[in-house]
This record gives sequence, C-alpha cells and structure tokens, in this order.
Amino acid sequence: MMQSRRLQKVASLIKREVSELLVNGIRDARIQKTMVTITEVELSGDLQHCKIFVSIFGEAGEKEQALDGLQAAQGFLKGELGRRLKMRRAPEVVFQLDRGIEKGASILTLLSKLEEERKGKDEVPYSSNNQP
Repeated sequence: MMQSRRLQKVASLIKREVSELLVNGIRDARIQKTMVTITEVELSGDLQHCKIFVSIFGEAGEKEQALDGLQAAQGFLKGELGRRLKMRRAPEVVFQLDRGIEKGASILTLLSKLEEERKGKDEVPYSSNNQP
C-alpha cells in the first residue's frame, strides 16, 4: 500500500513516539523482559486506524506475553499519541507480529548451511583417476 507523503510523515512520527514509549513509558513486565522493535507503521487514509508491526526477540512464550502486553497498552498508547502529536483524534492502535526478521534469519542460516555443504563437496581429495 503506497501512502502519501503526509501519511508517511505521521506514520514516522507515530513510530518514533511509540518506540520512545516502549523504552520509557510502558512499565508492563511482559514487554520489558523482551526486545520489541517496531518494523513498520501503516496508517489509514483518514488517520483513524494505525497498524504497528513489531518484531519481538525471545522465546515463543515470551513473544506471546509481550504481544498480550502491547495489546493491553493500546488505550494508553492511543492517549499518549494524541497528546504528544497534538491530534484531535488519535488513531486506534493495533499491534501485529512481524515475522520478516525471523524468516530472514532462517534463510541466512539455510544459506550458510548450503555454503558449508558446497565447500565440503569441493574439497574432494584429488587422485590420479580424477584427471580431466
């Protein structure tokens, strides 16, 4: 979805403010014990709905708990965004888990394994029978 320059600017401001709130504003232990990174913010054209994609580093159970904590903080975040960005009506905030980083890491691991296998096959001992 291509967003206008105005929407991109507001989305960027929301990303910055929510990132700041994740570090200093939200005191939920479920969120504090993991590393939460905002990967993308999508904003509806009327600025009423905001989808925040997050990547959460940790064990599967911790990720679910952190996502629950983020969802519990939606009302607080909406109020803070409205106050900090001086918006008449702050958007409804929805968090969604972004698995892109996980997928990228697993692809890199697979590529590394393939590279190792390829190197292993290239190191076939040379014998007089292998002459071209």
